[in-house]
Amino acid sequence: LYTASPLRAFEGELGVQAPVGYWDPLGLAKNGDAAVFRRRRITEIKQGRISMLATMGYITQQLIRFPGYLSFSNNLKFSDVPNGLGAIAKVPAAGWFQIVLYALYCEGTTQNWVLPDGDLDLDGQYMKRMDAADKRIPGDYGWKPPLLATDDPETKKRRLNVEIANGRLAMMAIIGMFFQDGLTGSAWGDWALYTASPLR
Repeated sequence: LYTASPLRAFEGELGVQAPVGYWDPLGLAKNGDAAVFRRRRITEIKQGRISMLATMGYITQQLIRFPGYLSFSNNLKFSDVPNGLGAIAKVPAAGWFQIVLYALYCEGTTQNWVLPDGDLDLDGQYMKRMDAADKRIPGDYGWKPPLLATDDPETKKRRLNVEIANGRLAMMAIIGMFFQDGLTGSAWGDWALYTASPLR
């Protein structure tokens, strides 16, 4: 066995789960750089969390709508906004500005983009130093929700592994929902609407 392989450095990391085990078909971690691997794992967890929220949002909007107006100036009610991708064209520019601003705020407060003196970390050096000093498990930001948080390392590891697996599934799910919405024009993919199907 080639035990000195740099790929073996990551076989015991979070997210390495049966039946696949450690899987890196593009060889992104072949150089064995632990800092780069950690950054990618943090990004994977974040994308998984966003995808889980997006997937639940796609489902929830079929069942629940806020009462009232999305935009008073445009006389636009929440009930006037279609489900799925159709909502992109309906939300006013000011709404998209708020969404983007909030996303930038979330990204800026969880990543180290702003230096202590207020300047931006455009070359990424400050972020690298802060990441090197951060010894937390990727995905553990210190938030302890009641009844879910634990200080037991094995339980925490198991729960983070479950979260990574669910996040991976949600990334595939939301892309699938977008795909069928784009093809059929329906958030739930009424395939009878897909008249251009090569199967017809």
